[in-house]
Amino acid sequence: MKSLSQKIHFISDGFMLKGILHLPDIKNPPLVVGSHGLEGSKESAKQTVLSRLLVENHIAFFRFDHRGCGESQGDFIKETSLEKRTIDFINAVKHTLDLQKTSRNIAIFGSSMGGATCINAWNKLLQIDINLCGAVLCSAPIKSRTIENIPLNANDNRPALPLSFFKKNLLFNIIDKAKSISNILIFHGDADKTVPVSNAHDIYNAAKRPKRLIIHKNGDHQMTSKKDQKEFEAESTAWFLKCFDIPSHQ
Repeated sequence: MKSLSQKIHFISDGFMLKGILHLPDIKNPPLVVGSHGLEGSKESAKQTVLSRLLVENHIAFFRFDHRGCGESQGDFIKETSLEKRTIDFINAVKHTLDLQKTSRNIAIFGSSMGGATCINAWNKLLQIDINLCGAVLCSAPIKSRTIENIPLNANDNRPALPLSFFKKNLLFNIIDKAKSISNILIFHGDADKTVPVSNAHDIYNAAKRPKRLIIHKNGDHQMTSKKDQKEFEAESTAWFLKCFDIPSHQ
């Protein structure tokens, strides 16, 4: 089907954040908003895939760069924390809805830390005048102390990260927040060497029904298996359609 991609800028805590809104060619489609991983961006593989698949199924999708990431303003080291990511995410939802290009029926998507962001934002989103319909999470940590592979070394986008950065900014246990979530689909690999699969079981056990847990055998944190990727594409699309009570168009 025809679609429209529109570049979106919005302000969060004084920072200019940038994203892309993907719209199907229908009036007032439901909306999914995505949150990327710790060092990811709106260009992450899962988000770009969803931007195509959801539009094909009459669902709008908004993907954006959190502060300090991608094209958005902010210093990654100074401005990265779960609470700040949550503020960005809520502001992204508010701004997108204020554009009045979609309905107020929304669902959310998060990968890795983006999944934790979705969980942390859930109750706050319920306080907005929207219909929060569900969520899809991939490899999400719910207890930060379980994270085994901490990215300390420098890379092309930032200098080396001191351990104090994680102790100061990224210590969290949001299991109580997950107790409010419903209509949630969880993906996790049982060979994830970054975020142990125990996090997925904790989220599933805490969440309300309906809920579903898909464990990828020998799956890693990045979901590099083509088979796992195909399952993610099919099952997440079907889940969002179910959340919005939309018949499948495939």
